[in-house]
Amino acid sequence: MSDARPAPGTEMIAQWRKWDGSPHWRHECVYLGADEWGDWIGQPVGWGSARPGREFVAAAPNVTLIPSARADHALTVNRDHPKGVRIYIDLGWDVRWSDDPLLVTGIDMDLDVVRVEGERGTWVDDRDEWEEHSAAYGYPAEVMAHLEALALELEQLVRAEHPPFDRATADAWLDRLAALGLDRPA
Repeated sequence: MSDARPAPGTEMIAQWRKWDGSPHWRHECVYLGADEWGDWIGQPVGWGSARPGREFVAAAPNVTLIPSARADHALTVNRDHPKGVRIYIDLGWDVRWSDDPLLVTGIDMDLDVVRVEGERGTWVDDRDEWEEHSAAYGYPAEVMAHLEALALELEQLVRAEHPPFDRATADAWLDRLAALGLDRPA
């Protein structure tokens, strides 16, 4: 793992895999900078994400926090998402910068914490996928216990809008992303 970071505005990749090593989401991103919570990367409108069997381009700008103190989740915050998704936290394992300063990697562990603007609110998502994959991939019991507790903890922090899950923290990074002017036509 490298402590080197690219210059703000540098294009990079965030690459997820599954527990068995198979490829998962690959996101085109740009490095934005760091704060007390960790490193922030962004995905402007029109930039791509793909996994085996599925591709899409970002319809709304989003920023992702790679926490400096933990390697068990990544926080993504959207601005003006078409479906109202404000926060999407991927619970993961070994979420970190690789030896390549232009690559963040992590293992997607299925559970997610989601916050949608409006009545639906905040919840832990993909419990069915978690159950299915824990059996199929043989997640270790201590990993499962940690992530199940973390999902509930993060759900409460998001509901309470505790930083960095508040509006002000992510909005500052979303403003930095917008100032770069990197949107691509959809």
